[in-house]
Amino acid sequence: MEGTNPKVVVIGGAYIDIAIRCSQIPSAGQKLAGTALSYAVTGPGPNQAVEVSLCGGTVHLISKVGDDPFGQMVKTVIAEHDINSDFVYTAKAKNTGAVVTLVDSAGGNAGLRYPGANTALNPKEIDAAETVIAEAGVCLIHGQLPQETIVNAIHLAKLHGTKVILNPERPTEYWRNGAGRNEDLPMEYFLADILIPNLHEAADITDQSHTDARDAKFIGSDLIARGVGAAVITMGKRGCMVVDRAGADHIPAFEIELIDQAGRGDAFAGALAAYCAVGGTVNIREAVKFASAAGALACTKFGSIEAMPTRIEIIELLQKEDTK
Repeated sequence: MEGTNPKVVVIGGAYIDIAIRCSQIPSAGQKLAGTALSYAVTGPGPNQAVEVSLCGGTVHLISKVGDDPFGQMVKTVIAEHDINSDFVYTAKAKNTGAVVTLVDSAGGNAGLRYPGANTALNPKEIDAAETVIAEAGVCLIHGQLPQETIVNAIHLAKLHGTKVILNPERPTEYWRNGAGRNEDLPMEYFLADILIPNLHEAADITDQSHTDARDAKFIGSDLIARGVGAAVITMGKRGCMVVDRAGADHIPAFEIELIDQAGRGDAFAGALAAYCAVGGTVNIREAVKFASAAGALACTKFGSIEAMPTRIEIIELLQKEDTK
C-alpha cells in the first residue's frame, strides 16, 4: 500500500452493542438475572471508518444517531479516532440503533437488532455531503440503510468520479417489511466499482441456489455481466474470490488464532477502501490481500472497534506471510 493520506467517505449505520450474560437464555414469560453487562459503539459506519483512520486515511462518516446518550457516545468514540463527524446527523424522534445480545453460560446467544435512527438517513443528507464525496478517493457504502439513500450516494459518487465500494447487504426496508429472498436490488447497485458481498449475499443477488466456494467464480462472473467493475466475494476461512473482466482469482485466507469474528467484515471493507483511495491504478488483487490481512487480524481480538488493526499490523502480517 503506497501513497499517503487516502480520503474516504464511509456511509453506514451506527449502533450500540449491548451484551448481557446470563446463566441461560430466558423463554417467553421467564425472568432471569443477568450476570454481566457490556455496551460499546459498533455498526458498519463507525467500525469501517475507524479502520480507514487506522490505515492512515482521512475519513468522513455519514450516518445517523438518536437524540439520546447513546448518540453522543457514538460521536465521542469516532472523534477519538480522528473521524470527521460533520455528517453524523441526529434524529430527534428516534433512538440510536441498538443490537441487544443475550449470551448464556455455554456460549449460546440470542439477539435483536433495532435499526432506530439508521432508518431516517435520507437522500438530502447525502446531498449535503456532496463536496466531501467529490473530494474523496473512495465512497464506501454499506447496504443496510434506506434504499433511496444508498442509490443517491452511488449517483453522487459516480457523478464526481469517486470510486464506489458497496457491501450490498439488504436495505432497512427489506428487513422491516419481511421482503422475499430474491427481491431485486436497484440497478444502481451494479454501478459499483467494487462489490463486496459474502458468498450467500452474492448467491441471493444472482438468484443462485448453490453457495459452495466452487460456485463463487460463476456467481462473480454474473455480477460482472450486470455491470459491476469487480466482485470480491468473501468466504470467511475459505478466503475470497476476486472476479473482474481480467479473470477470476482465489485469495486464500490467513491462518490466525480465532478469538472473535465480530469485526472481520468491517476491518476488511475499511482496509480495502483505504488501499483503493491512495490514487493511481489500483491492483485489486493486492488490495484484497491487504484487506484480508486486516480481516484476519480483527479475528484475533474481542470486540469490533477494539479489534480493528493498524496499517503497521497489517503490513507486518503480510510480510510474515511472504516469508513462509
